[in-house]
Amino acid sequence: MAGDEITTVCATPEATRAVAAAVATLLRPGDVVALSGDLGAGKTCFVQGAAEALGVRVRVQSPSFVIVREYHGDIPIRHVDVYRLNSIQELIDLGYDELFDPARVLFIEWGDAVEGELPGDRLEIEITGTGTEERRIALRGRGTWEQRIAGLPSEVAL
Repeated sequence: MAGDEITTVCATPEATRAVAAAVATLLRPGDVVALSGDLGAGKTCFVQGAAEALGVRVRVQSPSFVIVREYHGDIPIRHVDVYRLNSIQELIDLGYDELFDPARVLFIEWGDAVEGELPGDRLEIEITGTGTEERRIALRGRGTWEQRIAGLPSEVAL
């Protein structure tokens, strides 16, 4: 694994959104955030918290059936879900390269499914259940993110 991993455990969806809001303090236009985890793990919940912290004032919804949603805020975001795609070619046919925008933060749910297509400079968020209602959130930086995640507020890392 490249770089350090920062982990935290969240007992509620509100806590997950709070961790995401803390992460959002490091986000800037052009960033790519790849989220992974089982169905219902809290990927969209995480994006909701980050989006609110980035000034999005409407409720962020899962893009599962529409593939891509866009939101305007202090920093605009694009929220993509690749779960329903059957191949990388489908993603390319949807204009995958156009999703990367230096003026927006790009969140990709199921990012691990398209890892080979992601830029080397990205933040990876893995959300897993712990056997209870709690969720373990692991943050891994790639590229410049290896140093950037060190700037997270101390309350994020347990």
